[in-house]
Order: sequence, then structure tokens, then C-alpha cells
Amino acid sequence: MRPFLPIATLVLGVVLGVVGDRVIASPRPDPAPPRAPVAAAPAAPAAPAAPAAARPPSDAANVPLRTDDPVRGPAAARVTVVVFSDFQCPFCSKVEPAMRQLLEANPGAVRVVWKHQPLSMHPNAVPAARAAEAARLQGKFWEMHDRLFANQAALSDALYTQAARELGLDLARFQSDAASQVVLARIAADQMLAGSVGAQGTPTLFLNCRKVVGAQPVEAFQAVVTEEIGTADALLSSGVKPADLYAQLCADNVKAGARLAEAAARGAGSITVRADDPIRGGKKAPVTVIEFSDFQCPYCARAVAAVKELEGNKNVRVVWKHLPLSFHPNAMPAALAAEAAREQGKFWEMHDKLFANQAALSEATYLQYARELGLDLKRFQEAMLSPRLRTRVQEDLAAASASGVTGTPTFVVNGEIVVGSAGLDAAVKRRLAAAR
Repeated sequence: MRPFLPIATLVLGVVLGVVGDRVIASPRPDPAPPRAPVAAAPAAPAAPAAPAAARPPSDAANVPLRTDDPVRGPAAARVTVVVFSDFQCPFCSKVEPAMRQLLEANPGAVRVVWKHQPLSMHPNAVPAARAAEAARLQGKFWEMHDRLFANQAALSDALYTQAARELGLDLARFQSDAASQVVLARIAADQMLAGSVGAQGTPTLFLNCRKVVGAQPVEAFQAVVTEEIGTADALLSSGVKPADLYAQLCADNVKAGARLAEAAARGAGSITVRADDPIRGGKKAPVTVIEFSDFQCPYCARAVAAVKELEGNKNVRVVWKHLPLSFHPNAMPAALAAEAAREQGKFWEMHDKLFANQAALSEATYLQYARELGLDLKRFQEAMLSPRLRTRVQEDLAAASASGVTGTPTFVVNGEIVVGSAGLDAAVKRRLAAAR
């Protein structure tokens, strides 16, 4: 059984020279608040998944396939990509080009399987899913899928009817199927499955059951695909039958993911807080929130408000740790600018400016912000170029990797890993209750 390595290539590869990544965590997907399924559906699995906030940031789950699932790519593909998606989710639309590129770059080796996860915050998501299912029943799922994403801002009953007409569907049957309880129950079954495997947000993807969250760049997906192809080839050479390949790969990945999650939980409880780490809140607070973040990550910018809400609680302290992702070219320079400001006692002021002006990150703006904050400009510029600050950021990157933290924003709340800000408040309340 092969080892399940932590994510390193994308996050730490350039800085630390670590080779080989396993499950990619990501910028946050579109969040999904708790809700009931859209309609009555088959019974949920016997062992439902833990709440999103309690799940490790890197994991794997067995994702069963149906014989009539919409599929692009050959049945004998060595890598199966299951996509839990929502036709109204903008991030789902952004991941579609990456899926097409994977199919083109790996001919015959990859298949993409669609699963519905229409979020309750998107009023057009369920009607669009109904339209796609009605088209599937007439053999035109992917054609409808493409039209829905191409016209995401115009989703409506009129659009679905027009698309059905253009696709040559039987309109009476299409409209009848779209309104049927059979179609609604199928969508609900996918939603139940999504909940059981930890796909509460969209898009959430499973590559041979390895979880990848969000609209990653295609290079992130390709890194996993390349590794999985090699593993699949080895299994086939050892005598595993092609028909059994997906099940075997999933079983191995789930076992390896469990080991990684256990190691991450142990590591997350022992993250070192340095005496000069940027901290907001009481130093002796019973709950410590360690924030791993990236100044160029848009989801980190959205999390700022949630973090600020914690600052008024005297029982909580927030500790900043850098996690500049390698595919954000301005993330490392911005981290160094924040560190240079920290050395002059103005980390949080620089932090606020960087997030408030995230679209304008550049060497010129760092200097401008330093001037506005009244910093010694010569000292600031020298610090940004010094090896000691880069080493300090690398220490944070290493701490993230050792703790199983692979994407941003990720919070470690008294040892509990919380991916994204949606579950942060609930995790803090749990830890406060435990402390009392």
C-alpha cells in the first residue's frame, strides 16, 4: 500500500523543495449552509460524514458511481474525476475549462463524472439541475450542461426550454421529466451522497476518491492525475482487473487519507506560537485561533470580517501564520512586506492595507503603504530583501505542511482544523465550551 503524502508541491515545492503532493486543498468553494435535501431521497449512508468544520483539510472518501451517471471519457480510464457541482455556482463554472483540459491532455486516461450539489443559496440551481436531468433522460446531458454554464447569468425556464428545443429534445417529455419527482429524487440522492463524503460546498472533486476542493488551476489537478496514472499502471501490472481498478484505487486512497488525517490532527495540536508572532487578543486566552493565510487569496480577504468578529472576545486570541500559495505570484512578496512592517510594530496595519487593496499588490504599493504607516522606508526595504524574513515565512510554510494544512484560509482552533471561515465561529464556541 503506497504512502499518502502531504501536499507539498504546490504550496511548498518552490520554497522547500519538497516533491510529491497528494490531496490539494484550495481557495474556498462556494459554501453550503446546512439544509434539508430538495426532496425525499434514498436513505442516507449508515455512517454520515462529520460536519464540514470538523473534517480534515486533506482527505479522501469512497464515492460510489451509478451506471447511468453522466460521464465524459472512457469507462476504462485509470483516473476517475467525480465532480460535485452546481449550475449557478460561479466557481463551478471556472472549474469546467480545467476538466476539459484534463481530458484533452490525458486521452483515454481520464473520465469525468457529474454529481449534482445544487446549493440552497442559488435559487436557479435546482431548476437547472432538473433541466440537465431531463436532458440526460433523452441522452443529451452534456449538451445541456454546456449550455447551462455558457448562459449561467441567464438561467430560467425560458432558457431551459430554448436549449431543449435547440438540442432536438421531445419538449413535452422534457418538461414532464423536469417537473417529475423521479428527477427530483435523483438530484436529492446526489446531495445525500455529497453530504456523506464531505462535499458540502461546490465545486468539490474526487480524483480516484482523493478530495480536491475548489476551482484549482489545471496544474493542480494534473499533478494528482499524473500520480494516479502511475499508481493505476502499477496496480494493473500486478494483476488488478480493469473493472476493479477504481474500487481498489479508492480503497487505498481512503486508507492513506485516514493516516494523513490522524497525523495532521496530532501536528495541528503542536504548532509553535513564537513570542513575536502577530497576535490579536489576550495572550492567556483559553482558545487560540491560528490563521494560515495568503494575502493574494480572495477567500482569505473574505475571511477578514469573520476573524475581526473574534477580536472582541477576551477569551480568544488570533495568531497569524503565513501560507503564500505558489500559484499566487504576489503572495510571497506581500508576506515579506507584512513581515517588514511587523519588525517596526505595524504588522496588523499593513495586513489590513494589503487585504483592502488586494487587486493592487505590487512592490510600489508595499512602499506606498509603508510610507502611509510612517515606517522607516530604508529599514523597510532592507528588511524585505533580507534572508531572515523569507526564512521566517518558510518556517510558517513548514508548520502548515507538518500540520496537514494545505490551503487558505485554514484555521487551527485549539488543535481543530477548520477550512475556510464558514465553520470558524462554531469551532470557537465548541472550544470555549470545552475550556469552561
